[in-house]
Amino acid sequence: MSHPRVKAVVALVLMALAFIGSLAWKPTTFLADLRPKVSIEQLFPSQIGAWRQDASGPTQLVAPDQAALLAKIYSQTLSRTYVDASGNRIMLSVAYGGDQSDATRAHRPEVCYPAQGFNVSGIAERRLNLGGLTLRARQLVANQGGRTEPITYWIVVGDKAVLGGPEQKYAQLAYTTRGIIPDGMLVRVSNISTNSAESFELHRQFLMALIQQTRPEYVSRIVGSQTQAVSARPADSVVAAVGTHGG
Repeated sequence: MSHPRVKAVVALVLMALAFIGSLAWKPTTFLADLRPKVSIEQLFPSQIGAWRQDASGPTQLVAPDQAALLAKIYSQTLSRTYVDASGNRIMLSVAYGGDQSDATRAHRPEVCYPAQGFNVSGIAERRLNLGGLTLRARQLVANQGGRTEPITYWIVVGDKAVLGGPEQKYAQLAYTTRGIIPDGMLVRVSNISTNSAESFELHRQFLMALIQQTRPEYVSRIVGSQTQAVSARPADSVVAAVGTHGG
């Protein structure tokens, strides 16, 4: 057999082995089937501490075309506005999917907001003290016309809270190499205000109230099991700033 033909045969064998290997490594078990079913309506009730759901009008957090996309990607979505006795309003958006493979990558605000015509700035990673545990979250500010919206969000893949694309990929890989397809959830809180510092503190207080009233066995479903206990401190700290479309 000539040298070119040998190379061709070897190439075909390697391609066949790669294909077989990909089938062998392809995950087939859904993590969502291995643990209790989750209902985001129950995880995020209509009353959270002193915050009550504001049912006075519809909550429109994303453009209709984006909402249609989310409905295709995620099995459960939730959009609510909460208000406290002082009239402070917090918008909550949650999207949960039983398959966090590449086909259903969580819809990060620094990607979807610009797609809706917003300018995004001030993206930073923060550690939020939620009264006994700390949560790594990403915060940013979205602007469009006269609307300024400070945003706090994070993603949970399986049982791990992640922020950017590489972390999300690594978390997915940690499951898929064991033959498991992880579920995932994106949690986003925001409000309309030009004072981002006050807004981010308001977000923290809202999230702390949520965690304090959540049953312990469900806390990790909301914020991941990688959160760590922290001592009480007055403010959350900026850990790292990233580019406008970082991740």
